[in-house]
Amino acid sequence: MKKSFLFAVPVLFLLCGNAYGTEIKGLQPVDPYGVFSTFSAESLPKGKAAFSGGAEVSIDPDFYMFIFRTAYGLTDNLELNLTLPYMLGADTTDGFQDASIGLKHRFFEEGKYGPSLAYILNVSLPSGKDELSTDGRLGIGLVVSKRVGPVNGHLNLFYEQPGKASLDEEISFLAGLDFAASHNFKFLAELYCRKSHFTNDIDTVEGRLGYRFQTTDFIYTTFGAGFDFKNRTPETRVIFTVTFLSHGEKKRIKKIYEEE
Repeated sequence: MKKSFLFAVPVLFLLCGNAYGTEIKGLQPVDPYGVFSTFSAESLPKGKAAFSGGAEVSIDPDFYMFIFRTAYGLTDNLELNLTLPYMLGADTTDGFQDASIGLKHRFFEEGKYGPSLAYILNVSLPSGKDELSTDGRLGIGLVVSKRVGPVNGHLNLFYEQPGKASLDEEISFLAGLDFAASHNFKFLAELYCRKSHFTNDIDTVEGRLGYRFQTTDFIYTTFGAGFDFKNRTPETRVIFTVTFLSHGEKKRIKKIYEEE
């Protein structure tokens, strides 16, 4: 997993081109089932829900993105996701972007050597604002996850077709790692690469670093920062997210007494 992550970086740089346009958010994972924008194949247990509110502050150009996310476990390996972004900035049109709805299905469980696999089907509903919308879109994605000791690695590949016929298809590649430094604290790293609907080349390559800590048994708080790798906008961003999970059943510890 780590070798594949490092190998992907120089290859993606060679494929990059330049393009500019309003950043359109798509479907996003809820914590702790992802790394920033990278999905994990793991999902919420059946009947459990998660609610997340977050903000991104982007610099050059300066704008704010408020992202509301929720997820619900339909079964132990089938999860329903919803993402609703709101954009606010001096140089952009303010308002809601397209709302994204996705279904994540883990169809292969992780083994001793093999990873867990999941696919995501998603659809976006038009917001009605031309500057903040692709007039909806349809997409499909593949999620690969593998745990090695205290490190969880995730790879995502997404293909999305915008609703506007004049726009190109979108292709995204994401690689995320989370390292468990302690029971309730994790370091996060992500490589985010995207070919947007404005171009035929990869126009976004961004590295993200941060950390997540478990505030309580059912609350996760994430801080992070993103850094541009190819001299385009935005150059940097700051990420903050708080996620609330519905209460789960606490595991009962069985004590075994041996007679001497």
